[in-house]
Amino acid sequence: MPDHTSVPDHEYARRGKRRFDDDEPTFAKRNRNPRRLRPADALDPVAGLPDGDRWSTWDQSSPTERGPRPYPDWLVTDLAATDTELGVLKTGKEAEVFLLRRAVPDTGPSCLLAAKRYRAAEHRQFHRDSEYLDGRRVRESRDNRAMARKTATGRAMIARQWAGAEFAALGQMYQAGIPVPYPVQVTGTEILLEFIGEPDGTAAPRLAETRSRGEELAGLWDQLVGALRALAGLGLAHGDMSAYNLLVHRGRLVLIDLPQVIDVIAHPRGGEFLDRDAANVANWFAARGLDGHAGSDAPSPGELAGLLRYEARLDRPEAREPEKR
Repeated sequence: MPDHTSVPDHEYARRGKRRFDDDEPTFAKRNRNPRRLRPADALDPVAGLPDGDRWSTWDQSSPTERGPRPYPDWLVTDLAATDTELGVLKTGKEAEVFLLRRAVPDTGPSCLLAAKRYRAAEHRQFHRDSEYLDGRRVRESRDNRAMARKTATGRAMIARQWAGAEFAALGQMYQAGIPVPYPVQVTGTEILLEFIGEPDGTAAPRLAETRSRGEELAGLWDQLVGALRALAGLGLAHGDMSAYNLLVHRGRLVLIDLPQVIDVIAHPRGGEFLDRDAANVANWFAARGLDGHAGSDAPSPGELAGLLRYEARLDRPEAREPEKR
């Protein structure tokens, strides 16, 4: 950037008539340390905040990038709030989940959030992308080619697509009454979610980490069947259902990790994903002694796949479809 406060050396040697006869030649002293504007990337957007904090990102999300209304009473939407990172909840090959506290400094309200951040393109390792993306083609063929070739741009687009798909699915499920964390907002490749755990920041355990038996196990099975039936009724499959993608908080089962959610109607292999989800959780419960239980309408583990196909309208006979008027 040229320095307009100093006079270039060639100006001193310029010959010829000056612009005005009465102008006296002047010589500006060269400033070897001129003042310059700070580059834009040097401006600190969190000036005055402690290290690790940031201003609330609530205003960075559009209305369609925020969770369903009405917003929960516990959610802090005040723009004067700050987000304080408290630690890592989970690390994975596709994303990391951090614990945040969003609070108005000093006397304001606060809430705990889980921040799921998909990894940068050069560090991400999405598995079986093609299996899940078949039903999610974008309109631009150029974008599809970049995603298929896994270029840096394509991988960045995949990350945004995963984040957007998970956020949209969570909103749909939350409104349908399916037990999932409330989706607070999505900004780029970061999703902020309701934290499932205790007020002191202790996260709820995964189902795979529990030692449930007997009636407690049966109760969790009933909850899971109800959630998966509701999910299939929306025409969706989790896509990666297992005991590691279920949390147990004070006896309540919560579904998590839904970036690969499948539209079983649009996806050419939608039925296979339903069957796989059913088999994964059915085998886990059966291995712990659950084989149906008296006094419950829930199916046995071996009957779950057929039930989910029926709820998703994949195996219903045409006679059961609504009559055309």
